Amino acid sequence: MTSENDAERQAAVHALETSFSELLTTFRRYIAEAAERVSPGMLPATFKTLSVVSRFGPITLSTLAERLATDKGFLSRAISDLESAGLVTRTLDPNDRRSRLIAVTALGQERLDDARAPHESRLYEALTDWSVDDIAHLSTMLHALAVGGAPAAGERSPRGADATR
Repeated sequence: MTSENDAERQAAVHALETSFSELLTTFRRYIAEAAERVSPGMLPATFKTLSVVSRFGPITLSTLAERLATDKGFLSRAISDLESAGLVTRTLDPNDRRSRLIAVTALGQERLDDARAPHESRLYEALTDWSVDDIAHLSTMLHALAVGGAPAAGERSPRGADATR
């Protein structure tokens, strides 16, 4: 690789970092707004907890802590708050009577869906002028970046495929 190519790569990576920073700022705002819609005063981290329980539950506290890469003490308090609000339940794990499974209640799912709805339509509208192939390609590229790999040259997600694999 020549120094010119290296300089171009560094500039491109810097531009990508700037774009990710902008995206993360927007995403943090989305999380805060969605948390407030679920329950006034809800912390964004508690909203993320509810979201992960919805997506992967029923789930144990240990598995939830691993998924969120966070402290069990914080999660225990967040789950207690969510349970008090009627948004999650805890039941004995039939496979391990020492553990409890955390699951989203119907009310919790309804509030979560209502909180996400305005932002889901924003993404759809923002991508209106994009081709389905470009959206699938972006999904493939982001997935590869997230897992630390590189997609094969020209690889694109098949239409309708789950990009999270």
